[in-house]
Amino acid sequence: MSATRLSTIRVEKPWGRHSLWPGFADASGAPVGEIWFETPAGMGNDLLVKYLFTSERLSIQVHPDEPAAQAAGYPYGKDEAWVVLAAEPGATIGIGLTHAVSVDELRAAALDGSIETLLDWRPVTVGDVIYSPAGTVHAIGAGLTVIEVQQSLDLTYRLYDYGRRRELHLDAGLAVSERGPFIWQTTARRLDATRSVLVEGGKFVLERLAPRAGQTLALPSDRPGLLIPVTGGGHINGDAFAAGQCWLVEGRANVDSVAGSDVLLAYPGADLIPTLLV
Repeated sequence: MSATRLSTIRVEKPWGRHSLWPGFADASGAPVGEIWFETPAGMGNDLLVKYLFTSERLSIQVHPDEPAAQAAGYPYGKDEAWVVLAAEPGATIGIGLTHAVSVDELRAAALDGSIETLLDWRPVTVGDVIYSPAGTVHAIGAGLTVIEVQQSLDLTYRLYDYGRRRELHLDAGLAVSERGPFIWQTTARRLDATRSVLVEGGKFVLERLAPRAGQTLALPSDRPGLLIPVTGGGHINGDAFAAGQCWLVEGRANVDSVAGSDVLLAYPGADLIPTLLV
């Protein structure tokens, strides 16, 4: 069994912020838009966790599903989920389109900028959880602090970037885009006092945990998990964990959390692990 604290990578972005989230030092120079958690070389992990801090809208983009990604030479596609930690009044996430369009219509909208109004911008508030399958046209709006859990694939096709001078990927992006409305499905459910399921049935499961002292987190050998303390803290295998960290857990680990802490766990696969905390 092992529990390994992952190192962080701070990524500066023009749409980022100087004020971040408890557990992270605020940015003193260029604004920080993303913080990634890096898995050490040689340790397998199918998932990636990021924090996003936005002051402007991110590009309108899309990710390939598994067949399209494999055709491009990658091992798997890119589904992702967002957990909203903080939201300014009026904050939105654009996901899916307001109505169905043809490939030619979507291309024209990306070229003339009308894709910005074609995207379905929906208000979001603290606590919202959205699962975005590969192929979903989307954009994160301004004024948000979000945890993003995704398949570990760094492949994004930009369709529109508000005039910023970054490369677009229209042909590749249009080929994998779902060209209609997105159905926002909530799968959240409470299992018991220690577990609430936020996402299941896709490429990974995301849970909210409240492990008690003396409990063991038991993961199958082929399904390592990422433990994400959002607020508060606790211990894992005797080591303290706190907000702003992410831990890779393989197999079994002794874990507990301080009362009132917010701790997430993500692991690959569509199905819930029935006996997770023992």
